Amino acid sequence: MTVDPHTHSSVSDGTQSPTELLRAARAAGVDVLGLTDHDTSAGWAEAEAAVATTGVSLLRGSEISCSASGISVHLLSYLHDPDEPVLAAELARARASRVDRARLMVERVAEDYPLTWADVEAQLEPGATVGRPHIADALVALGHVPDRSAAFSSILSAAGPYYVPYYAPDVIAAVRAVRAAGGVPVMAHPFASVRGRVVAVEVIEAMADAGLAGLEVDHRDQSPAERAELRAIARRLGLFTTGSSDYHGAGKPNRLAEHTTTPEVLAAIEEAGRLPVVRP
Repeated sequence: MTVDPHTHSSVSDGTQSPTELLRAARAAGVDVLGLTDHDTSAGWAEAEAAVATTGVSLLRGSEISCSASGISVHLLSYLHDPDEPVLAAELARARASRVDRARLMVERVAEDYPLTWADVEAQLEPGATVGRPHIADALVALGHVPDRSAAFSSILSAAGPYYVPYYAPDVIAAVRAVRAAGGVPVMAHPFASVRGRVVAVEVIEAMADAGLAGLEVDHRDQSPAERAELRAIARRLGLFTTGSSDYHGAGKPNRLAEHTTTPEVLAAIEEAGRLPVVRP
């Protein structure tokens, strides 16, 4: 069984609809796909409808943007109740903040590069969670940069003059909110130092105390040494480990099933979650 539990559709910053994503998963030989769009579960219904026609089982989830002492942390929440009030309110607040942040970034960029909010909206699917990738896509469409990667390393860099932060809940509170909603919290790419600053081990320990279930270890943005350290931490804290592609379609070079999760870990996630995996 091939399980890829961390992917994104056009409901957030992927380039394929949920239906197209499941079709791509089938073509890649994936048996179980995790749809984990940023701060939203809006793509679940479409993905569920595609399970029967594609034969790919669906692990429903979300990737929650969090913060730990100013450091960005991504938390995967699997099989939670999307209507649980506390978690739903946090995700709604994060999505609203992303819109305000994106508008302000567009205003700043437009002082030096021709760019309008309408240009960004043209890159958005209806109801999608807006983010820097959509601004990047607008910059590509206008010919300012050749691709998303170039946009992120230059104009949209977090260290650049146009960058604007957005609301992200404290990661410990987010872990507790996920558990309260019946979800299974897994820390995404914890030591991906190529992305920027990473949290200290003490933060992972505090997350484990709050209810963290697992660590995403096998991910292209983590070196062999970083993965080895994470496996040791997971063993010490009694956490399971996952591997995934973090696939975004054409938005990133990541390929479906380039890293995967064992069926045993999938079973543990399903046993602990409030919702079942959707199967054909």
